[in-house]
Amino acid sequence: MKTTKIKIKNLFGVSELELGGESVELSGKNGTGKSSVLDSIRYALTNGSDRDYIIKQGEKEGEIIIEAGASLRIDRKKRTEQADYKSVKADGREVSGAESFLRTIFSPMQLDPVAFVQMTKAEQNRLILDMIEFPWDLNWIREKFGEIPEGIDYSQNILQVLNDIQAENGAYFQRRQEINRDARNKKSFVEEIARDIPANYEVLTWEQYDLGAKYREIEQITAENSRIERAKTFLAAADGAIRAIDADYEIGITAEEKAIASERTSITENIARMEEQIKAERERLGTLDGKLSDKRAKLEAERGEKKAKLGGDLQIAKEYAAKPIVDTTAKQAEVATAEAMKKHLREYARMQTMQSELEKLNAQSEALTEKIELARNLPGEILQTATIPIEGLTVVDGRPLIHGMPVSNLSDGEKLTLCVDVALAKPNSLQIILIDGAERLSDENRAALYARCKEKGLQFIATRTTNDNEMEVHYL
Repeated sequence: MKTTKIKIKNLFGVSELELGGESVELSGKNGTGKSSVLDSIRYALTNGSDRDYIIKQGEKEGEIIIEAGASLRIDRKKRTEQADYKSVKADGREVSGAESFLRTIFSPMQLDPVAFVQMTKAEQNRLILDMIEFPWDLNWIREKFGEIPEGIDYSQNILQVLNDIQAENGAYFQRRQEINRDARNKKSFVEEIARDIPANYEVLTWEQYDLGAKYREIEQITAENSRIERAKTFLAAADGAIRAIDADYEIGITAEEKAIASERTSITENIARMEEQIKAERERLGTLDGKLSDKRAKLEAERGEKKAKLGGDLQIAKEYAAKPIVDTTAKQAEVATAEAMKKHLREYARMQTMQSELEKLNAQSEALTEKIELARNLPGEILQTATIPIEGLTVVDGRPLIHGMPVSNLSDGEKLTLCVDVALAKPNSLQIILIDGAERLSDENRAALYARCKEKGLQFIATRTTNDNEMEVHYL
C-alpha cells in the first residue's frame, strides 16, 4: 500500500502539514519541526512516542490522518480534555484490533533505518528475526517441551527464544551440567563403596543371617565345654581331696587330743594346788571323755557330709568327663565371616540407593539433552514453513544471516538497502520509509538510499539538518 495523503495538525512541533504520496526531504535547522513530522507518522502507526508532549504546546488536540487510497485510512487524535480518538479502516471497514492490525503493515526498520544502522549487533538481529512470521504462543512451547522453560524472555522472536532455551547459559544447559556433576559424584561414591564390598556379595544371605542366635549357640557350647573341663579337673583332683579330708580329720583328732592332754595336765596341777576344788574338778574330769566323744562324733559327721558331697560331685564330673569336647572353630570362623559381611550391608544399601539416584539423574540429563537438541533443531523446521520477508535470510544458531553473512558484517549502505527491502517484503505492507537524520549518512550512502527507494517505487520521507531557519519540503 502506498500513501496518498498524510495530514498532521498540532502534533509535536507541527502546526499543520499535508503531504501526498511523493517522496520528500525535510530540511532546516534543529527545532524547525523536521523530526516532528516523522514522530507524528510513527505515533499514528504505533500509538507511542519517546517524547513527553505529543500535542503541540498550547493546543488541546492533535491529529494525524494517513490514507492509502481506499485500502487504508488511519485517523488518530490525541486530546487533553477528553478521551483519545482512533479510527483504522481497511477497504472502507473499521478494523477490530486496530493496534495489532497496524503492526502487520510495517516493520520497525521502516520507521528509522538510520537508527537501525547505528544499533548494536544484538538489536539489529532482534529486529530482523522479529520479521519472520511464524504463528506460535506459550501453548506451542509447552506442547514441544512439555513445559514453559524458565529464564526466557518470551517477548522475543521464536528463533531467539529457541536459541536462548538451548544456550549454554540457559536453564536447560545449566541444569544438565548440575545433574551431570551430581551424577559423576554419585558414580564415584558408588565405585568407592563397591571397592570395599567383596566380590559376589550375597546381600540377602547376610541380611537374613542371625548373628545373635549364632553367638548364643557358641556361648552355650563354650559353657558346656567349660563344665566338661572342670569335671575332668575335678576328677583328677578327687583322690587328693579325699586325702585332704582324712588329713583334716586326723589333724583335728590330734589337735583335740593334745588339747585334752593339756587340759588334763592343767587340772592335775590344779588339784595339787587346790584340794578344795578336787571334787568339782573330778566331776569336770568325768565329763571330758564325753566331750571327746562328742567332738569325735561331730568330726565324723562332717567327714561324712564332705565325702557324700564329694561323691555327688564325682558322679556329675564323671558324667561330664565322658562327653566329648565340641570344636567351635568352624562356628567361630562362620560368625567372624558373617560379622564382617554384615558390616557391608549399610554401605551396600547406600550404594544401591545411589545407583537408583544415578539412573534418575542420567534419565533427567538425557531428557534435558533431548530438549536442548529440540531447541536446536526446531529453527530449521520453523524456517521451512515460516514466512521469510527478506530474500537470502537464513538463521544459524539463532543468528540471522543475509546471503550467509551476519548483519554486523554488512556495510552501512547494505544495511540501508536491507531496510528498503524490508519495506517492500510484504505485499500488504505500507510502502513508506522514514529516514531521520539523513545528514548522518555519507553523501554516497544517502544518494544510494534515495535512488534505491525511487527504483523500487517506495515513498520515503527524510529529514536533513541544514542552516535554513524554516523547515523546507523538497519533493524528490
